[in-house]
Amino acid sequence: MQNLLKISIAVLGLNLLAGVAVAQTSSTFTRADTLRGAMRIERAAYDVVHYDLDLELLPATKGLRGRVQIAYRGVAQSDTIQLDLHPNLQIRELRQGQEALNFRRESSAVFVGLSRATRYGVLDTLTIAYEGTPIEAVRAPWDGGLTWSTDSLGRAWVAVSCEGIGASTWWPNKDHLSDEPDSVRFSMTVPDPLRVVSNGLLQETSSEQGKTRYTYAVTYPINNYNVTFYAGHYLSFEDTLRSSMKDSPLALRYHVLDYNLQRARRHFKQVKPMLRCYESLLGPYPFWNDGYVLVEAPYLGMEHQSAIAYGNNYMRGYRGGMIPADMDWDYLIVHESGHEYFGNALSVSDHAEMWLHESFTTYLEALYVECRYGREAYQRYLLGQRGFLKNEQAIVGPVGVNYGDFGSSDHYFKGSWVLHTFRSLVGDDAFLDFLREFYEQHAIGTVTTSDWMHSVQQRFGVGYESFWRQYLYQPALPKLRISAVPGGSLVWFEEVIPGFTMELRVGKKRAKITDTPQKTDLTLADWEQFEVADYLLAF
Repeated sequence: MQNLLKISIAVLGLNLLAGVAVAQTSSTFTRADTLRGAMRIERAAYDVVHYDLDLELLPATKGLRGRVQIAYRGVAQSDTIQLDLHPNLQIRELRQGQEALNFRRESSAVFVGLSRATRYGVLDTLTIAYEGTPIEAVRAPWDGGLTWSTDSLGRAWVAVSCEGIGASTWWPNKDHLSDEPDSVRFSMTVPDPLRVVSNGLLQETSSEQGKTRYTYAVTYPINNYNVTFYAGHYLSFEDTLRSSMKDSPLALRYHVLDYNLQRARRHFKQVKPMLRCYESLLGPYPFWNDGYVLVEAPYLGMEHQSAIAYGNNYMRGYRGGMIPADMDWDYLIVHESGHEYFGNALSVSDHAEMWLHESFTTYLEALYVECRYGREAYQRYLLGQRGFLKNEQAIVGPVGVNYGDFGSSDHYFKGSWVLHTFRSLVGDDAFLDFLREFYEQHAIGTVTTSDWMHSVQQRFGVGYESFWRQYLYQPALPKLRISAVPGGSLVWFEEVIPGFTMELRVGKKRAKITDTPQKTDLTLADWEQFEVADYLLAF
């Protein structure tokens, strides 16, 4: 193992070279992108407090119809506000209280002329009746939309996933990540014998003329793209998890296709030890009152809050692979459950900063491995992630345009390695304490990259600012150059921002490396002790 973790003296020859860096991919943005991603006054003027959805699923026509009531509070005065709803869904009626309103549509934006302008602190309601055929997902969950599928017995199986593309693909809302409602009520009517599962707690069911209406309630703030439903031939079972940090047990609920019930009972036993690991790292499961829920889905998976989509077919790893052969855990369960902390409890306010969801959750996978299997397994797991790094684009994208086309998985795996590198720089205990502190400070709510940078500065000083600016905003990895000189070596970084500095641990010594060549007393023999697996660098 040590041979894998250290640079060979043969590799560390005079003036080490690295691969060619690739410039960040440029993107062209349309007015529709800006309408979807920007916080214009028509959006900033109000804050959503509650959504109440009452919908009917129409499997025969792949359609939806129903109404959505929005309770909102004024933030600034405006006689026009923006809602969002994809053009293939038609608005039949739009009311403020009992008064019908006029509106105009541009792309997915709906500009509503209010009869009562928004005013700071004043509560009001909008009700939208609509219908139509939502877009159908082709590669769910990556492209978004409704998935109209069948189970292995040929029975209808329907679900939705809409991260990135947005919840406005299937219901009218203020479709911007910065505005999470405080609560949601969701009702859906389906033809029998389909059952509906949604976020939060089941409140009631009512049946009439071969149809059943299911009503759920979410009691925590929630991202719009996390509001979801599943309709299928489900059977359910329950369990509980006790915590020394909570008075009441956590309800664990599982909804699976009826013929997979016994299989699921065995496979989902790994949930409890996983949740205990996450609790030891970050604290109790964040949506305690709504419970932890896994729902079998007709696509791979999605981190829907308190209703996680599970579609890994009860296999280890990621569809049977991607984790070391001596480990036995389900990647989809571990990753999507990690998002309950980073993504759902701690959420970004712009898609450009999705690294705060994905990098942290991908690194949580490694922390889970460390918790269950030990430090050596943690290092092996991280080494496995390195094969997915591309270094083609910055981890943080452009803001205000609903940027979701990252073009690579670097905001997953590279971001995970940046966190691991930072841990190597500040020390295990300091990093893990800080990670929990940062999470607790910002959950439950939205967070920005600036919040992270500020917290790092507050805890560790200004010396790490260049580190984070380099790794978050530059595609290329820092290139470490080493040149042998009498009595030591010249060492410096290339392809870094001005002033970039990193202190590396070389055996029992430490060397502070900058973007300027400097002589150190570290010889090539010393550099042989440099542990590659601690840092994300190019050579």
